[in-house]
Amino acid sequence: MTVLADIGVSNATLAEGLFVFALAAFLGFVLISKVPATLHTPLMSGTNAIHGIVLVGALVIAAAAHDAVGDIIAVIAVFLGTMNVVGGFVVTDRMLEMFKKRTPPRAPGAGGADKDADKPR
Repeated sequence: MTVLADIGVSNATLAEGLFVFALAAFLGFVLISKVPATLHTPLMSGTNAIHGIVLVGALVIAAAAHDAVGDIIAVIAVFLGTMNVVGGFVVTDRMLEMFKKRTPPRAPGAGGADKDADKPR
C-alpha cells in the first residue's frame, strides 16, 4: 500500500488535485506573460499582499494540529504565510516610492530666509 492510501487519499482525489494544480500553473503563466512590464510589479505586489488568506489557512491548520508533526508544519506555514504578506507590503511600498514626486535640492541662497544673506552689507 502507498503512503497516500494509508492516510485516506484516493487515486481519484490525487488526480483531481494534480489536474487543478497543472491547470492553475498553466493559466497563471499565460495570464502573467500577457501583462505589460510596467504593470507586472504592482500586480505581483498586490497579489502577494492579498495572500493573507494563506496566513489564515495556516492558522486554521495550527488550530487543528494534534501531534508534533502537525505543530511543526503549522509553525512553518504560519511563518511562510507571514513572510509572504510582509513581503507583499514591502514590495508595494517600494513600488509606490518610485512614483512620489522628488523635490530638487535647493541651491544655497536661493529663496527663503537666506535670500539676503549673500548680499554684502
